[in-house]
Amino acid sequence: MTAVSPSTGQDTRLAFEQAALPHMAALHRTARRLARQPEDAADLLQETFLRAFRTFGNFRPGSNARAWLFTILHSVFVNRYHRAQLEPEAVDPGDLDARFAAVVSPPHDAVVEAMRNAMPPEIDAALRTLPEAFREVVLLVDVEELTYEEAALAVGCPVGTLRSRLFRGRKALVVALADYARRQGFATGREGTP
Repeated sequence: MTAVSPSTGQDTRLAFEQAALPHMAALHRTARRLARQPEDAADLLQETFLRAFRTFGNFRPGSNARAWLFTILHSVFVNRYHRAQLEPEAVDPGDLDARFAAVVSPPHDAVVEAMRNAMPPEIDAALRTLPEAFREVVLLVDVEELTYEEAALAVGCPVGTLRSRLFRGRKALVVALADYARRQGFATGREGTP
């Protein structure tokens, strides 16, 4: 085994910091929403950066560090908290469709913009009601703005599965946020009344 010289170790540390640290805030937001408890989110973030540093030799310079880090975050989250619950909770599509049809959805862009800014407690609470698999893809695609392909890679599922989870997660959010959207002036009732 060849010993690593201090300068090589220092170069690796600096390269890791340059690639990974700019994404810490986004990873922390997602960890906080996945883990739900601040202490668990801090542990999740710490474990993510520890694994990323340990495997930094596998990272290809010039590739998407953000997607790579979200992949590690997802892996740590699943391994640590939800291995037994990896499958999404059963959601009756007919029931969800009926509840979705009962409300007029706020414009998708308005919901996404509200989630990107300081997350109102109502939106955060609505996200927490989503099944784990739906919440995770909504956070990665709509909040953290990963592409479908990057998010699918991060959660380890085909793009089609990700799109399905995202569609159902967004519909469930519309239902959960209907009253909040009306209070904020984003949605109107069926008859055109606010």
